[in-house]
Amino acid sequence: MIMRDPSDDSDAPGDGATPGSPRGGVTLQGGAVGDPVCGPAFTYRAPGAMPLPVIVAVPHAGRVYPAETLAAMRDVRLSQLRLEDRLVDLVAEEVARTTGAALMIAHAPRALLDLNRAEDDVDWGMVEGGRLSDRQADCQGEGAARAEGQGRSNRRARSGLGLVPRRLPGFGEIWKRPLAPGEIEGRIERIHRPYHELLERELRRVRAQWGAALLIDLHSMPPLRLQAGESRAPHYVLGDRFGASCDARLIGRAFRHLDAEGCASAHNRPYAGGYVLDRHAAPARGLHAIQVEICRSAYLDVDLAEPSPGLVPVARMIASLVRELGAETARLASGGDFAQAAE
Repeated sequence: MIMRDPSDDSDAPGDGATPGSPRGGVTLQGGAVGDPVCGPAFTYRAPGAMPLPVIVAVPHAGRVYPAETLAAMRDVRLSQLRLEDRLVDLVAEEVARTTGAALMIAHAPRALLDLNRAEDDVDWGMVEGGRLSDRQADCQGEGAARAEGQGRSNRRARSGLGLVPRRLPGFGEIWKRPLAPGEIEGRIERIHRPYHELLERELRRVRAQWGAALLIDLHSMPPLRLQAGESRAPHYVLGDRFGASCDARLIGRAFRHLDAEGCASAHNRPYAGGYVLDRHAAPARGLHAIQVEICRSAYLDVDLAEPSPGLVPVARMIASLVRELGAETARLASGGDFAQAAE
């Protein structure tokens, strides 16, 4: 479910626009955290007249925790600090404010459901009974169910960081008890599907206006170790699914900009992007996507828990990067560099 802020007056995005804000912007809230509901799963904001064809999305900074979720965690504080892209939404808010990019922020925490994982990326061993429901088996098809085996989890889920995270390296199990049957399906319906459906619709709307659209999927990462041959560990990692999620000119311009700013950066390693890029990127149809990882030590305190004075300069740098990439995306569109397919 998508709820419109009654003060909005934009006739796109979403359905059934109503009069309101003189600036013509739009704010949409959708999905639900918890059952009973304790808040929307995400918020989307876009100006009435976008100055650049960019949507900034923040899928992992959510921190609206239902009481039952907190009660089920073995160590609440540690799990929050390790699972969240801690406060990177504050960076994104400033970027959107200064650039005019659209902004999509998830409020549902990654502990509940990881929006950068596919719906079937489930460790069924963490579910009471550990088997697929009849509905899930029907969705997969009998052949797929036989090939995979009822309740068999894929490799990413078995590592502990699937659709619902199960364990953390060096810590172990996150949860005191298994999930009740049907709980994952409920979270998918309340959080995962409405988030991705709105993001997909908005990317297509931006492309319709500009001829191309760029998704910046914004994350943060723990400090990386210095590798052989490096003088500085990267503070920024750009992921493009090894060239599959955006035009090469975009990623090339991004790295030139980071170099000019004196930022240590890396390409696709150790983070190349995940489900968000796989689902929403289609460069041949004018839909580009880049995952941007920011080192938490660049904008958080020594405990990687609260904002530091570095947050403002990091936000300024990301904003300048967004402007550069937005301009390049607009050039790609105006140059007729893709053939838009009927969808």
